[in-house]
Amino acid sequence: MALIEARRLRRVYRMGPVEVRALDGVDFAVEKVGRSGSGKMTLLNLLGGLDRPTEGQVFLDGQETSRLKSGRLAALRRDRLGFIFQEYNLIPVLTALENVELPLKYAHLPLRERRQRARQALERVGLGGRLHHRATQLSGGEQQRVAIARALVNGPAVVLADEPTGEVDSHTAAQIIEMVLELNETTGQTFIVVTHDMAIAERAKRIVRLQDGRIASDERLRPLHDS
Repeated sequence: MALIEARRLRRVYRMGPVEVRALDGVDFAVEKVGRSGSGKMTLLNLLGGLDRPTEGQVFLDGQETSRLKSGRLAALRRDRLGFIFQEYNLIPVLTALENVELPLKYAHLPLRERRQRARQALERVGLGGRLHHRATQLSGGEQQRVAIARALVNGPAVVLADEPTGEVDSHTAAQIIEMVLELNETTGQTFIVVTHDMAIAERAKRIVRLQDGRIASDERLRPLHDS
């Protein structure tokens, strides 16, 4: 059974008299993706339950998510999925620790436990010394690390990442790539990454390329059990 799976996904947007087929019958089960206009962001949003398909089904651990009611879907996103957004989506007035705590607060964890888990997540991404700095006091690379820590703090089965190196310099990008690879190997979490960055794609275990709403190629670069 696939961890996360899409079956015959179609997503049609209507702009006046024009019909745009962002996805056109995609079957997919996990990992990486293609270029602008290909449908990759639409696919990421559908896999993460941030949008609903026009047709088709999405499954997580064998459970169909694409027809869940909004409350159950929100709970599933909170407990089983992590999101890393390209523009970080941190709350500027909150500290790094407080930003990472947010998913745990929504899960109604006690203050002491969520503080401990948020601290551990930030230490894991190398920000143990920046816990009490506000988001506006952090560099772009540090903000991205906070976003990664926030995505990981609930221990999700799947982490969905939108251009995780898109807003940082090449040195920071290389550090983020290494971090994601290490986390994949040490925690067993699945990372599904939307990227234009071939430096990321070449390090992946699998690359799925989308073109015009369809899968153009699906290449496994090395076995999943390889390190």
